[in-house]
Amino acid sequence: MQIPFIDLKTQYETYKEEINKEVLDVLSSTQFIMGPQVTKLEENLAKYTGAKYAYACSSGTDALLIALMAIDVQPDDEIITTPFTFIATAETIALLKAKPVFVDIDETTYNIDPKLIEAKITPRTKAIMPVSLYGQTADMDAINTIAKKHNLVVIEDACQSFGAEYKGKKSCNLSTIGCTSFFPSKPLGCYGDGGAIFCSDEALAAKIKSLLNHGQGKRYEHKYIGINGRLDALQAAILNVKMNHFEAECKKRIEVGNRYSKLLEGADVITPKVMDDRNSMYAQYSIRVKNRESVMQKLNDAGVPTAVHYPIPLHLQEALSYLGYKKGDFPLSEKVGTEIMSLPMSPFLTTEQQDFVVNAIKA
Repeated sequence: MQIPFIDLKTQYETYKEEINKEVLDVLSSTQFIMGPQVTKLEENLAKYTGAKYAYACSSGTDALLIALMAIDVQPDDEIITTPFTFIATAETIALLKAKPVFVDIDETTYNIDPKLIEAKITPRTKAIMPVSLYGQTADMDAINTIAKKHNLVVIEDACQSFGAEYKGKKSCNLSTIGCTSFFPSKPLGCYGDGGAIFCSDEALAAKIKSLLNHGQGKRYEHKYIGINGRLDALQAAILNVKMNHFEAECKKRIEVGNRYSKLLEGADVITPKVMDDRNSMYAQYSIRVKNRESVMQKLNDAGVPTAVHYPIPLHLQEALSYLGYKKGDFPLSEKVGTEIMSLPMSPFLTTEQQDFVVNAIKA
């Protein structure tokens, strides 16, 4: 049996007529930058999350960068975040010459452990950037409470959790600013790079909107040094089609994730733990195993594709070695990094395919 790791082909075939029509409409209009498709998407995103403002941008990485620029992060400011995530989280902090300050994870959810945050706050701390890893939000109430106490900004890196809920509220609308990614493999993905930034503060929203378009307000009038962070109209058109089907896909993702966990009960693996006050979009369905490389090889031989998110924590990455961290500084991140592996995950994964994956793991 051939099982795709992420089944974008079936998704495209399912929505093909709608997507092709919208893409051809954009091509016919020749309005490829900004325009009505982008405006429509931003309205859809704001309505979906409940945030007052949503701005589409060029990638999840640029969304994080613009969010940091919007709160005026300066060289040597400190941003508290997790080392167990993709490089973009810390990369955007470093690009502004600020300092990523890492806090280890909660071993249950793999998200930043709020109990460890306050010990890392200094007079230079500007913000906390929790990551909603694998599709499940961090404990945002606890993090927001700490931030309020110390007059800090919270930026949710929700690049893997668009669609997820925390205590009845949508990810991306849980803090000062929310950022997400529309990379093709994400729960809501376009056919290239894309992202979005969310907030409900009017002044901050106006600055974000300006920063992603060269710091421009009126044409050729530049209030800030910004970036070219605009989303292409073609990608917006594709996302608008996918938004029409997104809620159904979210429900299916949860069904597939829950079924994996049920089927893997009793197997020699650690399945994801989703907390009672939230759900997960299962951007990845990641399990922990001993002897990971051997297990992955045997699954690959059986026709089951796998991946690792993320094998090397950020504090051990060469690019961030100047921070002075060493092996052993964040033991849970390091431990999980040696055991974690992701299984095929898609709202289009059939029960037959899922049974095949599970049987291969048990074997």
